[in-house]
Amino acid sequence: MQLDNRVIAITGGARGLGFAMAVRLGRQGARLALLDVDREALDEAVTRLHQADIEARAFVVDVADEASVQQAFADVAETLGPVSGLVNNAGILRDALLVKARDGKVEKRMSLSHWQQVIDVNLTGVFLCGREAATQMIEAGHQGVIVNISSISRAGNMGQSNYAAAKAAVVSLTTTWAKELARYGIRAGAVAPGFIETDMTASMRQDMLDKLTAGVPLKRLGQPEDIAESVAFIFANDYFTGRVIECDGGLRL
Repeated sequence: MQLDNRVIAITGGARGLGFAMAVRLGRQGARLALLDVDREALDEAVTRLHQADIEARAFVVDVADEASVQQAFADVAETLGPVSGLVNNAGILRDALLVKARDGKVEKRMSLSHWQQVIDVNLTGVFLCGREAATQMIEAGHQGVIVNISSISRAGNMGQSNYAAAKAAVVSLTTTWAKELARYGIRAGAVAPGFIETDMTASMRQDMLDKLTAGVPLKRLGQPEDIAESVAFIFANDYFTGRVIECDGGLRL
């Protein structure tokens, strides 16, 4: 898909990976709809994009809330026009072991609220936004692309029952949508990042970072731009659908 003048929505677009995607796709001429729960961060992101001569608008949304998602996408269509692309990037972490025991006594358990919060944002949010985007593409009568951001953790990761389950399910959604939506000229792909240099990793102790990177064959963390490049590839390659790009520095060789 040629992105020039196409409306592309990016959830979690105010910072981190989402903002890097916005810069990458915006430089190709996309007209950006940044969706995020944080109004202040959204406004700052849009200002930075405008300074780079990239067209972008901010839309506040709670991706886990159906009414909020429906309203946000209606506002995007009214302001910019129906979307031609969506990047489902919004996500949260609520890490905890399923159970933590000492001397045969369980001391802590992952709470239902932490399970549900991650599922609501990282999985239900993908469903809700994908449904709205597909509806707009079909009713506008034009082709489109949906890119879902999964994770290396989809294969399972200690302390991330909720996150791993959601990110594995995101891949299943991607494959299902690729099959269902192809008849309408809509492709669906996914990107599974490994360990990426973000605000979260920047706050880690150096010894923990060293241990993290030691297991990566390339011996470094990825950059947000690496993930943005993977997303851009899915948009560009019109024969790519139903598959996952693993961008993890070879961690899952």
